[in-house]
Amino acid sequence: MTIDAVKLTADLIRCASVTPTEGGALVLLEDLLSKAGFTCTRVDRGDVCNLFARWGVGANGRTFGFNGHTDVVPIGNIDDWSVDPFGAEIRDGFMYGRGATDMKSGVAAFAAAAIDFVQQTPPDGSIVLAITGDEEGDAVDGTVALLDWMDSQGEKIDHCLVGEPTCPNTMGEMMKIGRRGSMTAYFTATGVQGHSAYPHRAKNPLPAMAQLMATLGAHELDQGTEHFDASTLAIVTIDTGNPANNVIPAQCRATVNIRFNDAWTSAKVTDWLQQEVDKVAKSSGIDFDMQIKVSGESFITPPGELSALVAKVVQEQTGVTPEQSTSGGTSDARFVQHHCPVVEFGLVGKTMHQVDERVEVAQIEQLKTIYGKILAEYFT
Repeated sequence: MTIDAVKLTADLIRCASVTPTEGGALVLLEDLLSKAGFTCTRVDRGDVCNLFARWGVGANGRTFGFNGHTDVVPIGNIDDWSVDPFGAEIRDGFMYGRGATDMKSGVAAFAAAAIDFVQQTPPDGSIVLAITGDEEGDAVDGTVALLDWMDSQGEKIDHCLVGEPTCPNTMGEMMKIGRRGSMTAYFTATGVQGHSAYPHRAKNPLPAMAQLMATLGAHELDQGTEHFDASTLAIVTIDTGNPANNVIPAQCRATVNIRFNDAWTSAKVTDWLQQEVDKVAKSSGIDFDMQIKVSGESFITPPGELSALVAKVVQEQTGVTPEQSTSGGTSDARFVQHHCPVVEFGLVGKTMHQVDERVEVAQIEQLKTIYGKILAEYFT
């Protein structure tokens, strides 16, 4: 008996697992995997639910891992949806629902492929499924908690595939072998409030903040590296909250988001930002405070055994040779890469996080086949 990845995707979509609510998704997977002979352990931490499932004994042969998440982003305005966001309705060959693309279909595909594989051709080795409920949230108690638990238990994965959607438009066109780093800088400029008719009695923080933002926004961080596009800095907000046109405000705030390649670390970027802040503070006399939040460092899994295997199977099954990319935002691969070599491959992600999110039903079945072939070749 084989596992129907399309039905499993629908069952998962019907679990309203908006971060950090578990919604029944991991309970469903734990029951399914346990019945198939996987040893399942809930690795919950804080308000987050996580599932670790292993088939086989780690000491025998190699261990291949899959990583993914069952949590989803909020639906937004339900009136904008043409379907029930948690109904898994199929129309014209597409399954609709929040998480259809990102990434309940990916989880269903690798869970179904793993179950079928161990039941039909038990490998000389182990398969691990590490599934979190916190990828779309702060990602503090999700995959990080799973990896912390694995370390404490002596659990190990030799190679890992993250099932995030990776293809921009066509199935098979892209896989991820790394990701840019991501960080956010929050600036507060503080001066002295006063009447706008007497600016000499105030100390206006707005020109200083404008000068800083202009300098940061115009700066070219780099021109890219061997495997990465150029690093980018985006000014995402400048706020004063001042409702009066005759008052010079005491404070102004601004935020920038930076996506950086392997020419940088978050520490190097922070040092550069601080130097620019200090220059403006000195020339303007305005006090600045800067707070940094790092979402992840840049990383790459150099092309090798794992990426070659995934690319080979994807090409065979889709007729398309996937580009080995480092584009896009962050994913939990940024945590897995500290544990073992990791690549990402999944479905077309055009509608992820959108209203009427949907996945082509045929692609779910195709992805299950790809994951199954990867397992078969890995353990050959």
